[in-house]
Amino acid sequence: MKLLDTEHFYRVSGLLTEVAFNHLFAQAVLEKKIKGVVFVDNYEVPTSFYIVHPYGMSLLSGNCENKEFNKQLVDYLLNIGQARKRIEWMQVYPAGWSTQLSGLLGNQLLTKEQQNSGALPEVSSVRVEEQTRVNFKFNLNKYSEFRATLTEMNGELRRTGEDEYHNMQGTVVPKFFWQSASQFLKEGIGFSLHVNGELACTSFSAFINEYQLELGIETVPCFRGKGFARYTCAALIDYCLENGYEPVWSCRLENTGSYLLAQKLGFEPVHFHPFYKVNI
Repeated sequence: MKLLDTEHFYRVSGLLTEVAFNHLFAQAVLEKKIKGVVFVDNYEVPTSFYIVHPYGMSLLSGNCENKEFNKQLVDYLLNIGQARKRIEWMQVYPAGWSTQLSGLLGNQLLTKEQQNSGALPEVSSVRVEEQTRVNFKFNLNKYSEFRATLTEMNGELRRTGEDEYHNMQGTVVPKFFWQSASQFLKEGIGFSLHVNGELACTSFSAFINEYQLELGIETVPCFRGKGFARYTCAALIDYCLENGYEPVWSCRLENTGSYLLAQKLGFEPVHFHPFYKVNI
């Protein structure tokens, strides 16, 4: 695995277009909208690559039978030498990577099959855990039906500004997906709900390109369970529809709250694929 210089990120762009599921986070890295890193097997003509977004999302793709790249990949995933400082959430494409990882990681991989059967390896040996990523497709008719039933919330909904950018707390908030407040205000969009003067919920563009906008959503814990996320997301979806963007939603299947919220908003699950939690 060789660290690709940012000025040569374009050498991976063609390979990224072959990935058949949502990869807007990886596109954001290659387009230098966020400061991520790219590892490749060959500087000049990459065939295997690994893209890491600073939020912790990563994508492993390309040729899955490159022995030297795979050897170095295993060292990286198992954090030999403590090179990684945080957990990563890794998607893989094509499907052959899942077979390769099973063989490469052995008992250091906790598979979905093991989890479902209860045949768990020694806990101390598990460094990578297989989960499931879900991609959704937006259904305008279903959203319209939902939108017709949505009532006004007791609060003030306004466009997300610099104060909300800096002050919204949680794990899925704008400051983790944009390099600065000024960049977000210039290139992104969000809506925030204030209840009794307190910031309660923010829905925002985690990733955006010319045609698509991927939604991020966070609700302050004490305000959860009140329908604020649906209401705030609806404002962002309305923005998408008014401005020609396709609303995009992806999440872990294990994230029940996000999985169910997406469907309430008119998103339909269409693609399930392996998703790996890479521990430090």
